Amino acid sequence: MAETPHKAGFVSIVGKPNVGKSTLMNALVGEKLSIITSKAQTTRHRIMGILNSDEFQIVYSDTPGIIKPQYALHESMMGFVRTSLEDADVILFVTDIYEKHDEDDVIKRLQHAKVPILLLINKIDQATEEEVNEKVAYWQEHMNPTEIHPISALHNFGLDQLFARLLHYLPEHPPYFPKDELTDKPERFFVSEMIREKIFLNYKKEIPYSCEVVVEEFKEEEDIIRIRAEISVERRSQKGIVIGNKGEALKKVGTQARLDMENFFQKKIFLDLYVRVNENWRTDQKLLRRFGYREE
Repeated sequence: MAETPHKAGFVSIVGKPNVGKSTLMNALVGEKLSIITSKAQTTRHRIMGILNSDEFQIVYSDTPGIIKPQYALHESMMGFVRTSLEDADVILFVTDIYEKHDEDDVIKRLQHAKVPILLLINKIDQATEEEVNEKVAYWQEHMNPTEIHPISALHNFGLDQLFARLLHYLPEHPPYFPKDELTDKPERFFVSEMIREKIFLNYKKEIPYSCEVVVEEFKEEEDIIRIRAEISVERRSQKGIVIGNKGEALKKVGTQARLDMENFFQKKIFLDLYVRVNENWRTDQKLLRRFGYREE
């Protein structure tokens, strides 16, 4: 009996902020790798999630929401999107039932794509059948992608059918990564993302967007991991807000993040958090390099 050929490829998930790209990535991989909050622009890096079986390896890329850059940080984020489109074998263009036909930024980036584009209309659990049909007709007329799939990433609706189509388009290729790898990111990255997620959940307005997290120490012992992390803010007034009265706000972030880390690493965590002012880090090329947004 002939052996089934092995398939492998890169699947890039792109779209505007807050359409559910990270929720979709986590659902497709079966692990929580990307931050999920109700706030836009929470994903700042290209995060790869790798799904393996004997017959295939799918390398999903969750990317920052496509925006018009206002800072050097945003330019770096859009660079991650550009790279993910350049090496994609299949593109998942995620819109949602609420989109206001302002997707021109995304469509421009997809115009020259030479790979299948599967357009996903997300959050259909919050819409009527008529509304879904209207969106399908709109996208068929205005973009004519390879396929259109109405889905609900949050409720796993339509994902089995989507997965089957992804496999169909995936090229025959040996695996790109060892079969036991789940992601291309190191453990320190996920530690910083867990802390950053709690910042997004606990602070309002501009504060979460002005924060960056760097893991200074990650010491793994037999029964505990000791972590020291720095939260950078842009202004001294923000430092006071992040720390809070008698340190209560920072303590809450630390406790919530530590519980997530213990679940992720299956080990006891000692987490030491502190806050530093790095003025205007979002426009400082040297700091952006240190924070992983610029290549050396």
